[in-house]
Amino acid sequence: MERAISENDRKWTTAAFDAAGPILIVPYMWIGDFVRCHSVVKLLRSRVPGRPIDLLTSTLCAPLLDYMPGIRKGIVADLPRGRLALRTQRALAEKLRAERYGTALVMLRTWKAALAPFLAGIPIRVGFLGEWRFGLINDLRFGEYALPRMIDRMGALAFEKREKLPTDWPLPEVVVPQAERDAWRVKHNLANVRRPIVTFAPGAVGPGKAWPVAHYAELARHLAAEGASIWVLGGPKETDLAARIVAAGGGAVTDLTGNDLRNAIIAMSVADVAVTNDSGLMHIAAAIGVPTIAIFGPTSPFLWAPLNPLAATIEPRPSGRCPACGRENCDDVRHRRTADIPASRVFEAVRRLLAGAGSTHKM
Repeated sequence: MERAISENDRKWTTAAFDAAGPILIVPYMWIGDFVRCHSVVKLLRSRVPGRPIDLLTSTLCAPLLDYMPGIRKGIVADLPRGRLALRTQRALAEKLRAERYGTALVMLRTWKAALAPFLAGIPIRVGFLGEWRFGLINDLRFGEYALPRMIDRMGALAFEKREKLPTDWPLPEVVVPQAERDAWRVKHNLANVRRPIVTFAPGAVGPGKAWPVAHYAELARHLAAEGASIWVLGGPKETDLAARIVAAGGGAVTDLTGNDLRNAIIAMSVADVAVTNDSGLMHIAAAIGVPTIAIFGPTSPFLWAPLNPLAATIEPRPSGRCPACGRENCDDVRHRRTADIPASRVFEAVRRLLAGAGSTHKM
């Protein structure tokens, strides 16, 4: 359940939040962290309800802004990686200056992330020490690495320096209107697809986080035999994975991978169950509220699971000699392999959810 914001929480006395003008958030542009940022938006909306809140966004993440309540607008800026791109930074600064922001929360620790807010003359720029950004950040914070979770690090910038952080944060929300769902299904010739609908998100960023595509293919065969429709979601990098899953599940599987994140957002809002790796689409599915089965390998659900509840968290079970360190029944999360999770475990979790027995649990 979402935590109510107390009256004590509302008492902001620092100049950062007594300032006038809209607030700009410069979030991480990974999809999962971008969704997490909505918790900070909701917190700010409660604390300073009179100040509009905008987000800097990449083209990839921009569709999310249409479905995250409380955000006035997004400022799209695809800054190149690996170089400063001073001309691009100056152009972005001109856009920011025109909005007359009073405060910027710069969640990234990089020098580059703080440059445009500085050039735009935003009076108060809040961020952590990273890359010795003295001057670029004028409300400088310390102790980022003492905070274990990403949401704690992001949310700390919305509090005073020594203020105690909450243990429970407002939950992110991704809300897709029913009319938009209906129109999307007609557009994609999915209005009459059979139920139940199960979405797969086989992509993941980072070594070892992706459940093998052969396991997804086996799961598709089982679900197709049970009469389910399977929609495979992801970006262009997942198109080859989708083709293998389509080959396994036949006509029951639809490939919805592509360049537009909006397709994945709306598809999961229509689905009955979502099966995902530890990925950005896991965070979107959980924020939508679709029952989500998340597959974890070498990452900790405590640190990286969504704030929103998952219907099931499936992790490898220690068994036998660890191939990484040689120990029996190794419990080091970093050594776990998603390949050790059989398709049968995920299939049984999906079946239970579709049968209405999908209370939140760990498997």
